[in-house]
Amino acid sequence: MNNLSNFVHHHFGKPADELGAVEKHVLAKTHERKIISTDVNAAFSAEASFGERVADGIARVGGSWSFIIAFLAFLAVWTVINTVVLASGAFDPYPFVFLNLILSMLAAIQAPIIMMSQNRQAERDRFEAAKDYEVNLKSELEVLSLHQKIDMSVLTELKALREDVARLTAALAARS
Repeated sequence: MNNLSNFVHHHFGKPADELGAVEKHVLAKTHERKIISTDVNAAFSAEASFGERVADGIARVGGSWSFIIAFLAFLAVWTVINTVVLASGAFDPYPFVFLNLILSMLAAIQAPIIMMSQNRQAERDRFEAAKDYEVNLKSELEVLSLHQKIDMSVLTELKALREDVARLTAALAARS
């Protein structure tokens, strides 16, 4: 345990009991030699409620070129029908008050739904950043651990080489 405390204090610059929850979680996963990375898309989507999935779908459709082109086509058809085809008996004559009402209601509903989706995207970005931090921290700990193992191996080899050199020096001195 003392070795772990030294490791934590040396690499984190603070005692083990002052580590945050994320650092403790990463340290435990590192010690257990378990993978910490996850599929962020799957993990985040699994937590989505029905309403959040609907908001994401509406934002995805409402922000697409196919929706914009289809809506422009709808507006063009509406305008042509109410000005040319039904010139004398148009159900929504120029200045298209009913069309303006429909567009206003659509905007009033669509704007908050898109904002919900944007808020969810910001939440997803924070979730992804937290996962990235965990993975990066674990990678750093693994790299530090590998450096420590390599350093210990090099020191052991150096010690063995010094002993060999001392033994060979002693053998040469004995021959002289």
